[in-house]
Amino acid sequence: MSIFLTKDSRVIVQGITGGEGSKHTALMLKSGTQVVGGVNARKAGTTVEHGDVTLPVFGTVSEAMKQTGADVSVVFVPPAFAKDAVMEAIDAKMPLIVVITEGIPVQDTAEFWAYALTAGTSRIIGPNCPGIITPGEALAGITPATITGSGPIGLVSKSGTLTYQMMFELRDIGFSTAIGIGGDPIVGTTHIDALAAFEADPDTKAIVMIGEIGGDAEERAADFIRASITKPVVGYVAGFTAPEGKTMGHAGAIVSGSSGTAQAKKEALEAAGVRVGKTPSETAQLMREVIAAL
Repeated sequence: MSIFLTKDSRVIVQGITGGEGSKHTALMLKSGTQVVGGVNARKAGTTVEHGDVTLPVFGTVSEAMKQTGADVSVVFVPPAFAKDAVMEAIDAKMPLIVVITEGIPVQDTAEFWAYALTAGTSRIIGPNCPGIITPGEALAGITPATITGSGPIGLVSKSGTLTYQMMFELRDIGFSTAIGIGGDPIVGTTHIDALAAFEADPDTKAIVMIGEIGGDAEERAADFIRASITKPVVGYVAGFTAPEGKTMGHAGAIVSGSSGTAQAKKEALEAAGVRVGKTPSETAQLMREVIAAL
């Protein structure tokens, strides 16, 4: 089992002919993902070659879905055009839209997030994220597929690199699904969305949640864990040494006073019964202890 992405998922790439889109299409194919085509309005009717695979390029998302049966789109469209690309996918009723692009203006994200909410037919992951991987089955995004195999751990993270580190540290145990939700102030899929999906997935036995300074997503996730999650959760919050008032890496990672600090998030999570590590490696060790006790 997995959440949101399986071996049966059929993936298209918006921006398949660009540098990043092309490179990661090849890597997704190599990981076993069913990539079935791409979208570029200016190159509709052409094809792209990846080894012995020839992929058609369509003019629109709706045409790509009609011709290929795609149910996932991965967006590698430059920031200035990303909003239109996502809205086009929402209009086409694409079930899962994974927005890899970073640097999208928050106003644009707010618009397509609200648009998706109103439409009620599409789940967005991202933006500014590594996407989602169900090891051994499918990859939609840029997560290296060779880090880990399948296993009982579910992972949800704001940070791409910390996603990869946690997967590597626990590679001998393995993951059901690892989802990078992105670190922007507005994201389509939240910690809470992923936690609820992992709770409902019978093959996910324990959950790692990685947060970071800024906002109150982790505090809200702590309330949700206390109320609704029965599986063991371990956590890590990046940014204990961040200076107040500085944006750190991600657009949403900014601390104002005591609000949004790593310490405040750690205390909220621990109050909800989550074991929180001081480093990624310590967090991985806590998960090892959890798995050993299951």
